[in-house]
Amino acid sequence: MCGIVGLFAKSPGIEEHLGAHLVAMLAQMSDRGPDSAGVAVYRDPVADGLTKLTLYSPVASEDWRAVAAGIGGEIDSVRASHAVVVVPTDAAEAEARVRAARGDLRVMSAGKVIELYKDVGLPEVFAETFELANLQGSHALGHTRMATESRVTTEGSHPFSTGLDLCLVHNGSLSNHNTLRRMLRREGIEFQTENDTEVAAGYLEWRLREGATLEQALEGCLDDLDGFYTFAVGTADGFAVLRDPIACKPAVLAETDDWVAMASEYHAIAVLPGADDARMWEPEPGIVYVWDRAAVA
Repeated sequence: MCGIVGLFAKSPGIEEHLGAHLVAMLAQMSDRGPDSAGVAVYRDPVADGLTKLTLYSPVASEDWRAVAAGIGGEIDSVRASHAVVVVPTDAAEAEARVRAARGDLRVMSAGKVIELYKDVGLPEVFAETFELANLQGSHALGHTRMATESRVTTEGSHPFSTGLDLCLVHNGSLSNHNTLRRMLRREGIEFQTENDTEVAAGYLEWRLREGATLEQALEGCLDDLDGFYTFAVGTADGFAVLRDPIACKPAVLAETDDWVAMASEYHAIAVLPGADDARMWEPEPGIVYVWDRAAVA
């Protein structure tokens, strides 16, 4: 079933408390996905020439300082089983260093601003364990999972990030993901799980790499992705929502002068400040909704 949430800050007050607001929204989705949860937060951009990696280790006693030194980077932060490491090179080289030095680690995300955390367990417990409520940032996505087609693991939890600062959360199911995966691998897109959501993220990465805008890439989903879905997508520059043409998966959008929010159900938006006065609507099937950081700067 799963539940997804997204929050896009339009004011400094929301940016300062982005983590707390996102955690409150995520907790409201527990009934839709109690077995695992994850978030992607866009915050603290690194300077040109640097790459921010979010790494995951299944070993509780992981020596993250040694990991960072082994790839020529520095630790930015450690949260539970994940660490953010900043490496003075481009993303491709940074990820190659991780594979060469520690192939047992999972690169959860790479880019300039994205940090991605996910784990098994109740969303509320996950949020507390990773101390997410104290995070600041410009925008964020969250997902709670009810696994029906695969094992409950950290790697199989959502969100998925396959390209620079690109993240996707998804409620639904794709029927042609195996065909798409084979095609995308021929285009150089790599996958780490068998999850259909990772394929959708890889499709967007490919379209963006080929020169499409985020809106154009999502419009391509309507032609190339078979199945039913509600997508919430994050990039370094923005936030977008798309429902498939049938739109059998629920979604709500809301906007105030301070924020834009989306969720699978309204009660996840109701916890936000000013929600009673927000403009509220159900996103239309097959229509891409995009908010860009430059438009609210």
